Amino acid sequence: MQIDNETVVFASGDLQDEGKGLRFPLPKLGNFATGFVIRFHGKPYAYVNQCAHIPVELDWNEGDFFTSENDYLICSTHGAHYQPQTGYCVRGPCKGKHLKPIGVTEQDQKIIIHIASIK
Repeated sequence: MQIDNETVVFASGDLQDEGKGLRFPLPKLGNFATGFVIRFHGKPYAYVNQCAHIPVELDWNEGDFFTSENDYLICSTHGAHYQPQTGYCVRGPCKGKHLKPIGVTEQDQKIIIHIASIK
C-alpha cells in the first residue's frame, strides 16, 4: 500500500473478487477513521468504513465485509446489508441510506483510491 494526501494505491492482485476487503487510514476524517476497498463482479469499490446507522466500522474481523453468500456488504454490529456496487442499504436499521463512497479507479495493475474525493 502506498498512501499520500490524495490517493491510496494497492496492487490489483491484492484484491480478490468477493473476497476480503483492504482497509486504509483516512486521517482527513480523524485519527481512527478508515476506508475500505472491495472487488465485486470484477470491479473495485471503495467506501468510508462506517455504518450508515451508527458510526461504527462494518468489519468485525479485519477485511470481512461480505455476507457469507458474498452478495452484500454487511455491518457486523447491526446486520445492515449494503449493495456492494452502490453502498445502498437494502436491509437493516438504516434501510434507504448509503455508505459514503470514495472514488476508485483501476489501471496498470494498480487500484487507486482517490481519498481527496471524500465529501
